[in-house]
Amino acid sequence: MALNKSISLLFRIRKHLRNKNQLCTRFSSSQPNFPGAKTSWTEKLQFTDSSSYSPIPVYRVLDRRGNVLHPAEDPKLPDDVMLKMYKDMILLNVMDKILYESQRQGRISFYMTSYGEEAIHIGSAAALKLEDLVYGQYRECGVLLHRGYTLQEFVDQCYGNVGDMGKGKQMPVHYGSKKLNFITISSPLATQMPQAVGSAYALKGSGTIVICYFGDGSASEGDAHAAFNFSATLECPVIFFCRNNGYAISTPVLEQYRGDGIATVYKATQLAREYSIKENKPVLIEALTYRVGDHSTSDDSSAYRSPEEVLEWTNDYPTKKFRFYLETKGLWNEQKEKELLTVSRKEVLTAFNAGEKKLKPKWSELYTDVYKFLPPHIKKQQQEMAVHLQKYKQHYPLNSFSS
Repeated sequence: MALNKSISLLFRIRKHLRNKNQLCTRFSSSQPNFPGAKTSWTEKLQFTDSSSYSPIPVYRVLDRRGNVLHPAEDPKLPDDVMLKMYKDMILLNVMDKILYESQRQGRISFYMTSYGEEAIHIGSAAALKLEDLVYGQYRECGVLLHRGYTLQEFVDQCYGNVGDMGKGKQMPVHYGSKKLNFITISSPLATQMPQAVGSAYALKGSGTIVICYFGDGSASEGDAHAAFNFSATLECPVIFFCRNNGYAISTPVLEQYRGDGIATVYKATQLAREYSIKENKPVLIEALTYRVGDHSTSDDSSAYRSPEEVLEWTNDYPTKKFRFYLETKGLWNEQKEKELLTVSRKEVLTAFNAGEKKLKPKWSELYTDVYKFLPPHIKKQQQEMAVHLQKYKQHYPLNSFSS
């Protein structure tokens, strides 16, 4: 018994010494084992600011003349893929011009162009799979175009006619398509971000990802920070794609946050997709672009930026770079450019004229698609509306609506 007690006591002493040594090692190591953060020790007290580190570098593949800067970084896409990307960029530009002018003529109520941002739409869309789920903000129509959304569907949505899948209940440019896995756009900023995280959480292990587009202005919203945190802690396969175009409506980026950025497009998105699926982790892509056009038809950007600034970036247009790149490969020339512009304009105008002639959805559609079972007070409103229109139908343009 005495021997056993001695052995037991010796064991406890050794165990105590071992724990003590571990404790000393833990606090003397250059990598403190603290449960709240992974960090390192320092004996110098100082504040960390923007001068303490270099800005995050911006990845690029082409120079301004479309030359590949480093051959190893050339994605070497198939010719048909590159040509589709370029044609979609030009078609998007032509559609923007016609629909923007139609709003100025009072034919539609609202529009937003994508001038200068075509490359990030098409470049990211090309790197995704059709089964990947897309949450847009409001300036990602190029993603839909590349996925197969037709010109007629774009026009019908902007007109809110009977061909509009949203039945005229949304503002123009608030697109959506179930068959193309593109969630319908909503106006409030950043609401799509936590929703995208929830979808990504549900898709874990499926081999598909969610991509969530948002602007630099949305990064200031509380929903953005909640989304970032949930995506990291829940380990969700989601790509946050920030369009940093320099301005949130009329507010320059420098006036809304401080930092060196919020963290070319095809290759970055492709790599992000592979990583997100493999690791079940979120990825943030910040695409530095420039919004050449006004924020929307409700905006006059000359009030907050100079014409010289816009002209400088117009000369650095991403579509021009891509065209130079295609020309160096012998895939494009001036004649093909003229033919594409002619065909694109004809296709857009054909869809535009057809959309303008279509009737508006039946007025009773106002009461559908919100409630599964219509509440009594809404049903009462619907009945009163029917009586009202029957009594005063000569005062309403009912012939403009489907029956």
